[in-house]
Amino acid sequence: MKTIAGTFFIMLSLLSCGEKTATDAEKDDQLPITGTWKLITGTLIEKGDTTITDYTKNTSFIKIINDTHFAFLQHDLNKGKDSTAAFSSGGGTYSLKDSTYSEHLEYCTAREWEGSDFPFTIEIKNDTLVQRGVEKVVSAGVDRLNIEKYVRMK
Repeated sequence: MKTIAGTFFIMLSLLSCGEKTATDAEKDDQLPITGTWKLITGTLIEKGDTTITDYTKNTSFIKIINDTHFAFLQHDLNKGKDSTAAFSSGGGTYSLKDSTYSEHLEYCTAREWEGSDFPFTIEIKNDTLVQRGVEKVVSAGVDRLNIEKYVRMK
């Protein structure tokens, strides 16, 4: 009886070590984008003008990405008590294929941005994510290159 039970458990163990499915292999090949990311710098290039923002000084901006959705939150660090008072947020769905990360913005404090799609090229090295792409929102008069550098929060 012990031999039969032992053989059963060995067979069960071997069967559970089957090959990966295509879906499992695709997930393994994708960049490790899920998590919470803190924006460090943002560079906007529009009509020949370049603006670089340091997001470690007067404001805080995070992006949270799960398997299907993203959300971002930004606010000033003075708790809204002076001229730097600001809050913005948004979120929606995204897709990731190789290094092409595309956001579909469903919710946003800037309502004219809702319903827009933003394709980005991303690069992840260690705990740093760099996202680069054109933001174009006709209704808001926006057409610019956006480059953002994030670090993974722990």
